[in-house]
Amino acid sequence: MVLFDPEVVASLEAMKAAGIRPYHELGIEATRKLMESAPQAPAPEMAEVRDLAFPGPHGTVPLRLYRPRPGPGAPVIVYFHGGGMIMGTLDSFDGLSRNLAAACDAVVVSVEYRLAPEHRYPVANDEAYEAVRWVHDHAGELGVDASRIAVAGDSAGGSLAAATALRIRDEGGPSLVAQLLFYAGLERAVDRPSMVEFADGPLLTRADVVWMKELYLGPDQAADTVYGTPALAEDLSELPDAVVVTAEADPLRDGVEDYGRRLREAGVPTALLRYPGVCHGFLSRGSRLRRAGTAFAEIGALTRAKFTAALSETGETQEGRTPR
Repeated sequence: MVLFDPEVVASLEAMKAAGIRPYHELGIEATRKLMESAPQAPAPEMAEVRDLAFPGPHGTVPLRLYRPRPGPGAPVIVYFHGGGMIMGTLDSFDGLSRNLAAACDAVVVSVEYRLAPEHRYPVANDEAYEAVRWVHDHAGELGVDASRIAVAGDSAGGSLAAATALRIRDEGGPSLVAQLLFYAGLERAVDRPSMVEFADGPLLTRADVVWMKELYLGPDQAADTVYGTPALAEDLSELPDAVVVTAEADPLRDGVEDYGRRLREAGVPTALLRYPGVCHGFLSRGSRLRRAGTAFAEIGALTRAKFTAALSETGETQEGRTPR
């Protein structure tokens, strides 16, 4: 029996009173409208917020850069937002991006990849991979350290982050300091204990997961690849250090934690952080949820330590870089 945080209880009761139905019952357009109309919690001010774009493999890809404090040579996190691959924008994940930048004392570059069902696999995965390459190649003009890049993502974005780490290992690309995976959607399994216990939510249901996966990957699971479904990867060695975050009351919980354990077994330094009393998507609540504040503090401490260690290992100095 989950003992929910009081703030979570209040939020769930408000959703129930508003008659909000599961995503798969609402459909694509209503689901997107619900996401974009959700009120944003207050989030940290940034020294700079700038909209950018790069020419991706499927067309122009919008980006948004968040710089928590002035100065060149900052580490950078390429962030992929959640939304089941079918919803979410730079705007609806603005607060999470700001909190991540402030907690990690790093520039965050948020990627607005194309969504399903209009754009199915591998479009979003291609854009995520190329976004990291573009940030690396344009590090000088962005004022970031090309030797200290991490990827991050929540929910579906966590799948993109994990897949990008795998693809960079397999196909080449910028060396990554870390992968930050927040309640990531890494598999299609529906029989894990958390999938059964939280089949009806809260917030995210098992049927929602199945629906969203099919909209992006298609109905034929036999056609899945390791980049579309990272949990299928048999070899997790030589991947960047991982910070794996889960929520107690989340149908995805057990699959994410299993991936974290497999990373450890493959020799990848991995922090597994489960937060009690919360459900899927809790980091988006930001300052409205104390557990989210705790999580950002712990994620930030771990990530800053990894960036500092990477700086020490390279022994490099860049003109004008401010020690972080």
